[in-house]
Amino acid sequence: MNARDTFDADNFLMAYDKVMTKWPAARETATVLTPFGTTHVNVCGPADRPSLVLLPGGGGATSASWYAQAAELSRTHRVFAVDLIGAPGRSTPDGDRRPRTVADLSAWLDALLDGLGVAETDLGGHSYGAWIALHHAMRAPDRIRRLALLDPTQCFAGFSPAYLLHALPMLLRNTPRQVRAFLEWETKGSALDPAWLALQEAAAGFPSLRPVTGPRPAPDALRGLDLPVLLLLAGSSRTHDPSKVVARAEALLPRVATTVLPDVSHHALPHAIPPEANRSLADFLERSGD
Repeated sequence: MNARDTFDADNFLMAYDKVMTKWPAARETATVLTPFGTTHVNVCGPADRPSLVLLPGGGGATSASWYAQAAELSRTHRVFAVDLIGAPGRSTPDGDRRPRTVADLSAWLDALLDGLGVAETDLGGHSYGAWIALHHAMRAPDRIRRLALLDPTQCFAGFSPAYLLHALPMLLRNTPRQVRAFLEWETKGSALDPAWLALQEAAAGFPSLRPVTGPRPAPDALRGLDLPVLLLLAGSSRTHDPSKVVARAEALLPRVATTVLPDVSHHALPHAIPPEANRSLADFLERSGD
């Protein structure tokens, strides 16, 4: 019996909803039909404010993970936090019509923005979500005002061998116990929010589709990205070498500001972001000029 056979959908949805209670009380939801299925979006903030789309990481991450940013960012933005199509969450893929290429992901995100009535937006992402956000910004720069990348993976540096080695048991047998052991290793035993951790465990065995992967963005494409970019790096990340990420990003992106968050691990983001980093993120997104 594999993890999918024992996946408890009701338990997952209860764990999801429990984390969502940490969001502002005025939160709304939206469901947008795209060529790849229906996408679930958690929404908060005044309708007349500039839009901000947030993409979660891969694995068991969902839009719920942005609870620590939702209140702060919704003061100045209409926040749209997205459950990735085909990943854990409330989005529902359309049979076999899953995104298979980077172009498909970009088309999905374009369709999502169209369905939300958003012509231009600030865009943020964590980990795999940052990878999607960066690729979309390079493909559709006219739709993106500002780009916030939280410890992005496979954008400026590859995964560390130790990270892949420790992830392997979870990839081979995705159980709540394996998920907890992996997160405890990567976060170096840091205290994790119990409700958030329960959601990660409940996502084990979720019937996910194979995620789109690919090479890191080409240097020339990064040099041509003429957008303000904020790069927030987890200083204690075991996913990759933060210093290499910073060096490559600063060498290639023409308008990047980088901040390394000490004593923060990759999987502690975005929910465990320090208050001062939260304010820096909000300040960056609120700027009207360069």
